[in-house]
Amino acid sequence: MTTADRDPWLLTPGPLTTTDETKRAMLHDWGSRDATFIETNARVRRSLLKIANAEDTHVCVPVQGSGTFAVEATLGTVIPKDGKALVLINGAYGQRMVKILDYTGRAHATYETAEDTPPDPAHLEKMLADDAAITHVLAVHCETTSGILNPIAEIAEVCAKQGKSLIIDAMSAFGAIELDAKKVTFDAVMASSNKCLEGVPGMGFALIRKSVLEGCKGNAHSLSLDLYDQWTAMEKNAQWRFTPPTHVIVAFDAAIRQFFDAGGVAGRFKRYTENRDILIAGMRKLGFETLLPDSLQAPIIITFKMPEDPNFDFEVFYDRLKDQGYIIYPGKLTVAPSFRIGCIGALGAAEINGALAVIESTLKDMNVQNGRPAAA
Repeated sequence: MTTADRDPWLLTPGPLTTTDETKRAMLHDWGSRDATFIETNARVRRSLLKIANAEDTHVCVPVQGSGTFAVEATLGTVIPKDGKALVLINGAYGQRMVKILDYTGRAHATYETAEDTPPDPAHLEKMLADDAAITHVLAVHCETTSGILNPIAEIAEVCAKQGKSLIIDAMSAFGAIELDAKKVTFDAVMASSNKCLEGVPGMGFALIRKSVLEGCKGNAHSLSLDLYDQWTAMEKNAQWRFTPPTHVIVAFDAAIRQFFDAGGVAGRFKRYTENRDILIAGMRKLGFETLLPDSLQAPIIITFKMPEDPNFDFEVFYDRLKDQGYIIYPGKLTVAPSFRIGCIGALGAAEINGALAVIESTLKDMNVQNGRPAAA
């Protein structure tokens, strides 16, 4: 099916392909102080806590903007001005948190590994033991740069043992990879509407331990990104302080309803895992190699090494796939030339197999004999 017949399939890490039901939810206008909208907003907040099994311990604080808005708001609110963060980095989103800390004037140290290498919990424990000034640890659950799944449960165990506050960027994992507050100790987790919960872009959110957030008054560097102020105001009148993204929220409500109807986290993990396995098997059949071993590959987005065939030109490849209704993603690695194909969104086996058929025919049209990368 081509873009002339329908919107292209988005094989990206977000924005994603959404269902018709989610799109239809945006066909109405809503007053931000209307009782129906206020209840919708409250229901979304409750649902997000339920997904993380965090209703008894955490509160949900939404914020306008992309996921990065939620990350900056959370770091600026939860980490006090005299705190010090240790950032675990194996990709662009760990680096982005460092940049946010620089902007907000928070002290920080880093523990960086290669983009295809998860952090070692034992080394993390040593770093925390050696630097008593560290108050917070920042980690990415699934690093979209490569698609690697980081060992969040083990990281959380180390942080709890050392008495450090853990803040998790779960943008590309929340809703598809289990993060249970009863099993994994964290003080805050950030995500957004347009990833694994399959809403549309425009809203981020943080789940923050209530006892922690209660002590965060005055920490924030920004009025609009002050999650303590956002939370206390919303608790008083159930309304946003400033104009909310009404259409995004009602679409998110519809997307979350479909999420629960389809089996919640377990259902989403199953579908995305099937998508991943079909995609990797099909691409390997064409000669492509994945950056990551299967043991580290999250069912979110797959990084493929660039073919060595001189006839392969990524821009041509990208454009031809787009013309046939499939949009993929360029690479973001420093370790190797690459491109990425996502397996999340309102997609299933039929769409993944359709993409593989188009990729195979496109390679033939480009006279690319094999997707094999250059020898390392």
